[in-house]
Amino acid sequence: MTDHDPLLDGAQCALDASLMKTLGANTIRVYHVDATGDHSDCMHTFADAGIYLFVDMDTFDTQIEQDDPHWNQTQLSAFQQIMDEFHQYDNTAGFFVGNEVLTMANGSVAAPFVKSAARDTKAYRNSKGYRDIPIGYSAADIASLRPMLQNYLACGTNSSENVDFFSLNAYEWCGASSYQLSGYSQLTANATNYPIPIFLSETGCNVPEPRTFEDQSAIFGPEMNGIWSGAIIYEWIQEANNYGLVSYGPAPSASGVPADSYTRSGTPTPISPDFSNLSKQWSTLKPTGTSEHDYTPSLTPPPCPAYTSGVWEVNGDVAVPTLGEEFNAQVESSITAGNAATGTASASGKTGAASSPMDVKVTKFCLAGVVVAFFSWM
Repeated sequence: MTDHDPLLDGAQCALDASLMKTLGANTIRVYHVDATGDHSDCMHTFADAGIYLFVDMDTFDTQIEQDDPHWNQTQLSAFQQIMDEFHQYDNTAGFFVGNEVLTMANGSVAAPFVKSAARDTKAYRNSKGYRDIPIGYSAADIASLRPMLQNYLACGTNSSENVDFFSLNAYEWCGASSYQLSGYSQLTANATNYPIPIFLSETGCNVPEPRTFEDQSAIFGPEMNGIWSGAIIYEWIQEANNYGLVSYGPAPSASGVPADSYTRSGTPTPISPDFSNLSKQWSTLKPTGTSEHDYTPSLTPPPCPAYTSGVWEVNGDVAVPTLGEEFNAQVESSITAGNAATGTASASGKTGAASSPMDVKVTKFCLAGVVVAFFSWM
């Protein structure tokens, strides 16, 4: 697998940003970044092109694991480093505390640890006086966990433990389909009256070929636009998984180079007809939004889902693990038995500086984006 930060090469970002603007994208998602690097050239280049960034804070070494869930100071410190670097850019639209942590029902006991991460990163953001950049979660599209996980991350009496937005990696609309047949209608039914912003953080089936992206007309149309805040297409560069929208050239043929290794820099060349198909879809759509000044939500948190053996094994508004608390029999019993949450307050501090000049809020932002992912494992 490959771990690469695409935001450290200013010249490369200029090439990519120009083509992303031509495509019609206004958002990118980047999974891994080097928090110690200087990303200013790339971030300013994307800002000039009207492109915002969602960045994942976890890595292969710091992610929350459903098989052995834990949340400790090492993980938090790594997340804080990323926040320290990217809070300064006006076009940072949000942070993810996790990506597809839960993939099976008996992994649901890891969900309270996701809330722990949200609680502590939000508290850090506020204590540092950073701009109120939303912090959320990207979920695997696992039918047996929906909508329990979605509701759990937004439920309870302590909003400081809830995510600021929820997103879904969904590959349900494949080829010739429809709003009803694809299952998008059910996704929307589950999201109706949801109290926090929700969007698709990965989408874009690549079977059958070619990719036509017909689902975009539903996502950005009247069927979903009033509830969903857009979609991010997987992914920008072509790799072995065949999801790319552009190619930087053929895979290296040098001795010792893995067979699935792909060139990740150079002049991006659109992959035909996928690139033009997506561009045409986006060019015909006119999604509407709500300005921050007109946004006056009145929704209330959903009920916390109850324990259901083999389906959802977190019982209600349970106590969220403290920083450094290990998953053991006692913690598991507390989660599954439904011990009440303690309502521990988050760290004190400012609630966030004024909105940036780019006035980005996920609550009203119609995301038409691409995933700038540099992995070969999907």
